[in-house]
Amino acid sequence: MLSRLGLRLAVKSNMQWAKFMTQGVRSKALSPNEIPLQTTEKDDYFAAVQHVSNIVRHDFYMERTLNKMRLSLTSDLVFRVLRACSRCGTESFRFFNWARGHQPASYTPTSVEYEEMVKILARSKKYESMWKVIQEMKNQNLGLSAEAVCGIIEEFGRHGLTDQAVEVFNKCRHFDCAQTVEVYNSLLFALCEVKMFHAAYALIGRMIRKKVVPDKRTYSVLVNGWCSSGKMREAQEFLEDMSRKGFNPPVRGRDLLIEGLLNAGYLESAKEMVRKMTKEGFIPDIGTFNSLMEAVCKSGEVDFCLSLHYKVCKLGLCPDINTYKLLIPPVSKAGLIDEAFKLLNNSIEVGHRPFPSLYAPIIKGMCRKGQFDDAFSFFSEMKTKGHPPNRPVYTMLITMCGRGGRYIEAANYLMEMTEFGFIPISRCFDLVTDGLKNIGRHDLAKKLEQLEVSLRGD
Repeated sequence: MLSRLGLRLAVKSNMQWAKFMTQGVRSKALSPNEIPLQTTEKDDYFAAVQHVSNIVRHDFYMERTLNKMRLSLTSDLVFRVLRACSRCGTESFRFFNWARGHQPASYTPTSVEYEEMVKILARSKKYESMWKVIQEMKNQNLGLSAEAVCGIIEEFGRHGLTDQAVEVFNKCRHFDCAQTVEVYNSLLFALCEVKMFHAAYALIGRMIRKKVVPDKRTYSVLVNGWCSSGKMREAQEFLEDMSRKGFNPPVRGRDLLIEGLLNAGYLESAKEMVRKMTKEGFIPDIGTFNSLMEAVCKSGEVDFCLSLHYKVCKLGLCPDINTYKLLIPPVSKAGLIDEAFKLLNNSIEVGHRPFPSLYAPIIKGMCRKGQFDDAFSFFSEMKTKGHPPNRPVYTMLITMCGRGGRYIEAANYLMEMTEFGFIPISRCFDLVTDGLKNIGRHDLAKKLEQLEVSLRGD
């Protein structure tokens, strides 16, 4: 039954897409600022974009299929399709060429589509086509933005083509693009990708001579590169040298070194540096601290995270919402429910709203420990205080109830979520109805089966 249902829903969706394509899109061209405001129209529009994207990615006879659809092309539609197909260089270029030749009287690409196409071709290593597109832009007096130039330079860097990256950098004036700090940073990134640190350092000297002020990424790129090569001493000397010249980074040097160590995978070295900082009475930047918490939590060292968290808070660090989002799930998963509650209460006290991704891990942790009554009470309390659960929270709670043999409660939550407009997934229905039948509650199981049928429209 479920497989037939899935097929029927898919066919219905495709029919809706087709209707929108042949009527909605054809009747009115939508510019980026004219996307329909009604929710259903928005859904239809984005479904249409997705439908065209699937054709571009998968249809061997793409152009023939698109011609049959009689699309009214707009800048926004073409851009969204290109962005959705950004990993398919050849197919995206075919679509772009088709779009330009399909309705030349009504649709002319803007610099937005051109730049997206340039970035896709650079990412796909289709350099000959990329340069042709750039030349077409030049012929139409369209310049490249700094963002597009940065994207090209960094893609060359990722592929080890440093000479080409430098060539693009030197041609900025040809592209009507200023050599901003972002463009310098991209070339720094390209040089560090191939470990040309002396050239990168020389480039920073040129930045200073040209009076381009380095920003945080300038320092981060070079420090990350040195740390990834195990050159901690060079990274420290670089930061000290820049400080002597009067160019202090927007964050402290040790924070940059910690982040560089984390990005390079040297977790223990990063932890040791933070330990030394806290012993001296200093606290890391909140972004650096969160990066460390994320890396350490992934390694499973929850106790270290909690200890460090409370230590830096005593020293004056003010955690942000991301800190709690990083800490509460692993703490709850480790079964430290009291600590998880403490963190949640701390977040509420400083003004953060406890949204589902904060309290759901605590509920799941209590269910894992068999504390279902406490979990149900906490769940009700959150709803009473005006923090409504979402569909994933209901799905998680129903699943945990089913695994714990609490089928009556699972059935109640399943019906409750439908009252709030959330349609349960089929697995939840199957889990609960099978469990109810096993404990002899065939009447309630039958009601749930009827509910599922009515929701699915079968």
